[in-house]
Amino acid sequence: MAYVHVAHDCIIRDKTILANGVQLAGHVSIGYNVTIGGMTPIHQFCNVGDHAFVGGGYRVVQDVPPYILATGEPLKFAGVNNVGLRRRGFSAESRLNIKRAYKKIFYSNMNTSDAIENIKSDIKQTDEVKKIIKFVENSDRGLI
Repeated sequence: MAYVHVAHDCIIRDKTILANGVQLAGHVSIGYNVTIGGMTPIHQFCNVGDHAFVGGGYRVVQDVPPYILATGEPLKFAGVNNVGLRRRGFSAESRLNIKRAYKKIFYSNMNTSDAIENIKSDIKQTDEVKKIIKFVENSDRGLI
């Protein structure tokens, strides 16, 4: 949309919506089917995972995992992007597995590595859950 800035060495995958005034610093990676609300700056080297929705006007200074809603100042996990996932044909079971995985990452008393190990052992390893695990394990800037 209008006044979007995409700096050097950015990767923006298909079906992504960048609303008015979004500013991407260098080396930012935006996943497939992502929506980023207006007037949102994204810090250099940040990654936004597939099917994520970032609310408008909030700064992104760490990685935003796939399939989630991110909002607030500072930016934080605000739930699973159920509306977007439903519209894109994700089954109820897939959405439930995604929710279970993020509950362990964001709402348990476990640190991130323990949460990932727990997800690997306790949750059905669907493609979506594997993508979450890979994203978290490969995050250099840390998660929101």
